[in-house]
Amino acid sequence: MLSLTIHPAPRLAGLFLLVVAVSLAGCRSATESGSSDTLSGAVQIDGSSTVFPITEAVAEEFMKVHPRVRVTVGVSGTGGGFAKFFRGETDVNDASRTIKDSEIELASSTGIDYIELPVAFDGLAIVVNPANDWASCLTATELEAIWKPGSTVKSWAEVREGFPDRPIKLYGPGTDSGTYDYFTEAIGGESGASRSDFTASEDDNVLVQGIAGDAAALGFFGYAYYDNNRDRLKLLAVDGESGQGCVSPNLETISTGTYAPLSRPLFVYVRADRLDDPVLSTFVDFYIENAGVLSEEVGYVALPEEVYMAVADRVSNSVTGTVFKYAEPGASVLEILVGDSQ
Repeated sequence: MLSLTIHPAPRLAGLFLLVVAVSLAGCRSATESGSSDTLSGAVQIDGSSTVFPITEAVAEEFMKVHPRVRVTVGVSGTGGGFAKFFRGETDVNDASRTIKDSEIELASSTGIDYIELPVAFDGLAIVVNPANDWASCLTATELEAIWKPGSTVKSWAEVREGFPDRPIKLYGPGTDSGTYDYFTEAIGGESGASRSDFTASEDDNVLVQGIAGDAAALGFFGYAYYDNNRDRLKLLAVDGESGQGCVSPNLETISTGTYAPLSRPLFVYVRADRLDDPVLSTFVDFYIENAGVLSEEVGYVALPEEVYMAVADRVSNSVTGTVFKYAEPGASVLEILVGDSQ
């Protein structure tokens, strides 16, 4: 039997050795430099459904760069997220409002320090079904009359003369939502000041579906959810009665604050004691560096670049506690951050 031995051509053998050498050098380089391939672990996040799209986008991009890190993002509302946060179950809490007094007390009792970081602007959208051809703008006073505790408003005709005598079906975020807290405070003057007979959900998609399927519906949620569903909903302007008349939310009116009183900053709260973990600290740095671009990609409004720089300083200097809860009305986000550092 003829035996045939095939030797690799010198050129191909040389190429093979070169590929192996480059691969080994790359592995050594990755190990020596501590590149993304060596970073492994987990980050646990929960909280606001409003902030969720931003954090989810950041998490997805982060895991592309650091594939051995798993970032889990849950949605249980701002209040529900804070409860998990102060039980030590999560590293980061998404919040569509500032921390409450009761939550500050919980932080103190559990010994958990937190760093408060604004990440984007948002506006609350007041929406109706596209079949609604009678309303284009509501005043803050009308919204209060509809939503205040004990309200007896049942029909559109009771809201304004000339509106049809059709029953109003109300939709809004659940009571654990920071969006609910913000709306009730801005419109009713007190967090939680609201009638209870409305369809509530922590999932904004449920609210979108409800309003889109009910011709006489009225509801509210974050502007980004309207923006992502504008073909199924009708957006109303709001007259905040500040002399500017009816103003619709958009990127400009939200960022300048002219869409009043329903525009606000959004936050993440970070466990200060866990920033010694390089996985969490790397994730937080990545979040700050990319929040502006990614927030706009998912329908929110980026903060000024100077704000993100001030936020990064807040993290690097481990500045804990809240400053936004006690901020002067009308102060800009940058003024609040810089004023606190002086």
